[in-house]
Amino acid sequence: MLFSKLPDNPGAEQSFISHFIELRDRIIAMLIAIGIFILVLFPFANDIYSFVAEPLLAQLPTGSTMIATQVISPFLTPFKLAMVAAMFLAMPYLLYQLWEFISPGLYKHEKRFAVPLLASSIALFYLGVAFAYYLVFPIIFGFMAATTPDGVAMMTDIAAYLDFVLTLFFAFGLAFEIPVATILLVVVGAVTIESLVDKRPYIIVGAFIVGMFLTPPDVFSQTMLAVPMWLLFELGIVFARLMVRQRDAIAPRAPVPPRPAAPQPLPRAPSLAKTSRADVLAAEEAEYDQDHLAPTQTPTTELPVNSVEAKLLRAQRLRELNNLFATRQILYEVLEEGDADQRAVARNILAQLDDD
Repeated sequence: MLFSKLPDNPGAEQSFISHFIELRDRIIAMLIAIGIFILVLFPFANDIYSFVAEPLLAQLPTGSTMIATQVISPFLTPFKLAMVAAMFLAMPYLLYQLWEFISPGLYKHEKRFAVPLLASSIALFYLGVAFAYYLVFPIIFGFMAATTPDGVAMMTDIAAYLDFVLTLFFAFGLAFEIPVATILLVVVGAVTIESLVDKRPYIIVGAFIVGMFLTPPDVFSQTMLAVPMWLLFELGIVFARLMVRQRDAIAPRAPVPPRPAAPQPLPRAPSLAKTSRADVLAAEEAEYDQDHLAPTQTPTTELPVNSVEAKLLRAQRLRELNNLFATRQILYEVLEEGDADQRAVARNILAQLDDD
């Protein structure tokens, strides 16, 4: 078999060698797919190049043609384009192989989040390439042909033209990933929507700077890239707002059931704004110990801080307190510090949290 099947037991771990072998197999599969596409496209390499060169040929003055300044360019340039086109067409399969390699290490909620982002990233990249070919190229080449000085024949080298268009294809395909990047940063909590809105002027300036580096050295193509980048950033903010609202509506925080009043209740901070999260968490754990633990049991607050077993016990109690965020943070620490059995327990608890 080409691919090594992962163990059915989620608590089992693959060795470094087995991961390396699986990565090797998937890279081989990617190369085979690219090779098949190259074999299919190579007989049509000249036709593909003619299609890519059409926006320039349509703007050339009557009697002007493209030229080849090197002996091997008429063969090598279309072949290079066929290789790029093969990778372009094989991209969904390549990303699928990459996803199959990393998905076993993701939790269920992470998979639900990653799949739509992966699909939208592929679609946006293709959309960016189509935007460059059908809208940007005719404008740029028309402008260049109109500004050619008198007495100068506009005859572009085929290799130089291919390098130019591939640079623009990559630049626009990458620029159209901005909405996905914006949503990803907001959802994982790296930035907030308000902070992005406040930094809008700097982002607009940054879009022109990025356009300057990703496009050929002319102001026209730089502007044609920077303006869509800014608009895509605004679109990403809109979708990030919708996604955050939908997430909050679908998974609201479950209310904590009221506890019976204790003879000597612990004092609580009057406002979370003046109390750290750690203090609030400690107060909740102490109150839980007072209400639920027997006199012979060790309170949560007296457990050794660096003990992995203590962290597992604390995670169980925080889960009963419905503090799922703190529960996940402690379980992630157990995954890094614990032995195989302790990590298996942590994974099982995380899986139960995903199913809830």
